[in-house]
Amino acid sequence: MLTLGVNIDHIATIRQARRTVEPDPVAAAVLAELAGADGITVHLREDRRHIQDRDVRLLRQTVRTHLNLEMAPTDEMVAIALDIKPDYVTLVPEKREEVTTEGGLDVASQSQRLSEMVTKLQEADIPVSLFIDADLAQIDAAAQMNAKFIELHTGSYAEATDEASREKELAILAKGCEYAIASGIRVNAGHGLTYWNVYPVACLEGMEELNIGHSIISRSVLVGLERAVREMKQAMWGKL
Repeated sequence: MLTLGVNIDHIATIRQARRTVEPDPVAAAVLAELAGADGITVHLREDRRHIQDRDVRLLRQTVRTHLNLEMAPTDEMVAIALDIKPDYVTLVPEKREEVTTEGGLDVASQSQRLSEMVTKLQEADIPVSLFIDADLAQIDAAAQMNAKFIELHTGSYAEATDEASREKELAILAKGCEYAIASGIRVNAGHGLTYWNVYPVACLEGMEELNIGHSIISRSVLVGLERAVREMKQAMWGKL
């Protein structure tokens, strides 16, 4: 059954805007789970612009669904993951100057280095997901390094400005999802998904989890976090 991972990074963004103690993403995770979130996702960035080390450590103790730690493929982050032991890790590309993650990780061009990290994490019983574009060469590279999951980057689909472009991008995602599953990789997806565009992606055969943050947190400002999470789950099932 398709599940929802709620990304709570932007709860921390609001907190860090004033360098204060609230709102607390740890408390937000509790509310999200009570509302039906199937997992909690956080991105511990190298510049610590939103989520802090303290948040990840407390979330590891309090999350009752599963904790997905997004992180750049660096030695520092691997060491943190090995110490905290999230339920799984998603390796993502990262640039300090970007506002948000701008595309998928190029695993094909750095397969040896990434393969070593994947092996190190998975030998410590931390499954690894690779955040990649729905490109067959990237999926092949992910399969070769025995990653348990991939997360398909849905940004191009989400940013499509007309129906024809959206259908084209959805077809690319569908092909990538099918190809990955045939290669023995489990498939998640995320980036830019909203209440209004999520349903077609949710319908892709074999899709396991959608990781969604900004849209949910934005709506929560207006209707509350629990309602925002419940409504996203309804949207995933085409019932909103």
